[in-house]
Amino acid sequence: MVSISDPPRVTATLDRESGSLEGSDLWRKRLTLPTYTVAEAARYAQAKPQTVGYWFRGSESSGPALPRRNAGERLNYFEAVEVAFVAVFRSYGVRLKNLRNARAYFQALLQTEYPFASERFCTEGSRILREWGDLQELSEFTEVVIGDEQGQLAWAELLGQKFHTFDYEHGLALCWHVAGRSSPVQIDPRIAFGAPSVRGIPTWAMRGRIQAGESVEEICDDFSLEDHEVIAGLEFEGLELEAA
Repeated sequence: MVSISDPPRVTATLDRESGSLEGSDLWRKRLTLPTYTVAEAARYAQAKPQTVGYWFRGSESSGPALPRRNAGERLNYFEAVEVAFVAVFRSYGVRLKNLRNARAYFQALLQTEYPFASERFCTEGSRILREWGDLQELSEFTEVVIGDEQGQLAWAELLGQKFHTFDYEHGLALCWHVAGRSSPVQIDPRIAFGAPSVRGIPTWAMRGRIQAGESVEEICDDFSLEDHEVIAGLEFEGLELEAA
C-alpha cells in the first residue's frame, strides 16, 4: 500500500504554465494540500455548501460524517472526492452518524486515510459495507448494497455512476471527470494546481477571457483547443454559449 502522507523522496520539477508536477513522487504532496473551498467541493458534488459544511461540522448529537474542519478552512483533493461519495450516500438516506462509523471502519480495514477515494472502495466496498452493516444491524447500509447475492446490482445502481466519473491510478481516484465522461472538463490534482481544466487549461481562465471581451475563437487559438472544449469549460463555469 502506498501511503499518501509520506513525504516525497524523489525530486520533481513543476511546470509553471500548466501547474503539473513532474517526477515520481512529489505529485502525492499535491493530493493533500488545502485547495478547495467548501462551496467549490459542494458544486462538484452537486450539493449545497451549507449541507457540505454540516457534514464536516456535525451536531452535538450526531457529530460530523467527515473529519472536522473549521469554518473557512479549505479541503484537499481527497476530501473533495469524499464529499462526492457522501452526497450519494446521503441521497439514499444514510445518517451522518452511520456514515462516520462506516468511514472509520473502512479506514481501518483498507488502511488508508481517505477510504472513499481508494480504488479498493470501488472494487470491494459493497461486500465490506454490507458485512459491516449486517454486523451493526444498520438497515440503511444493508438495503443500499443488496441486489443479487453479492449486492452488486444495488451497489452499481447506488454508486456505479459516481465510480465511473473517476480514473483510478496507483490505487487512488486521481482524475475526476467532474462534469461527466462526455465532458472534457476534468479535475486532476497533478494538473493546473487541481483546478477544473480542459487539457490543462483551467476553466476559470476561459471564463476570465470571455468576460474580458474575447471570443471563443480567440481562446481556442491561444490555448490550442477545439471550440466544443472551450464551450464545455465555459458551461462548467456557468456560462452558456453556442458553438460557431
